[in-house]
Amino acid sequence: MILAVGVAALVLAVVGSVFFTALHLRDATQAAVDSATPVDQALAVMRRDLACAVTPTNGTSKVLSGDFRVGTLTSPGISQPVAIEMFTATGAVRDNAPWGDIQKVTYELRDPTDRNEPGRDLYRSVTRNIMATTAVPDVDDQWMLGGVQSVEFSCFDGSSWSDTWDTTGVTSVNTNLPTAVRVRIQLAGNNPAATPPIEILVPIDSQSRTNAVLN
Repeated sequence: MILAVGVAALVLAVVGSVFFTALHLRDATQAAVDSATPVDQALAVMRRDLACAVTPTNGTSKVLSGDFRVGTLTSPGISQPVAIEMFTATGAVRDNAPWGDIQKVTYELRDPTDRNEPGRDLYRSVTRNIMATTAVPDVDDQWMLGGVQSVEFSCFDGSSWSDTWDTTGVTSVNTNLPTAVRVRIQLAGNNPAATPPIEILVPIDSQSRTNAVLN
């Protein structure tokens, strides 16, 4: 009897250890999936915006498209400096909305609402009415990712990378879209320098066939 009770107790101890180890592994896996999901979603949206970028319309008349700009920029309707401003064909066409699929999209970092959280928040700001006559258009701010230390966009012109791009002709001579855009997102943490940045590279196939001014 004593031997049977001892064996049963040993078996229960082993089963309990395996059970709690499995629970811990499940919780750790779920936490890893939960933390990776916002990053994957943000990168997927960003990749789609860049891949569907619309070629700029040069000249003074911007009809159904606009410029492609990268750097530390100001954009109408957005109080924070933006890292990129582009026109992209990713708008959802709906029967109850009078807008097409081309929309203006910017990405910028903003201070988080919770000051105790590290880093800043990455926002995607969307302007659907790109033909608005008002000086300040309606902008839809979309939260994408929290805990971001920095976000950088680099443009490839076919031979070299540049941290700035401006098809308006004000600060550069760019008249077309870059052939590729590289995005680097550095997440905040206890030691951001030891954590490699998240990086994606997006080729851009849409290119204007002429550099002539279109009115």
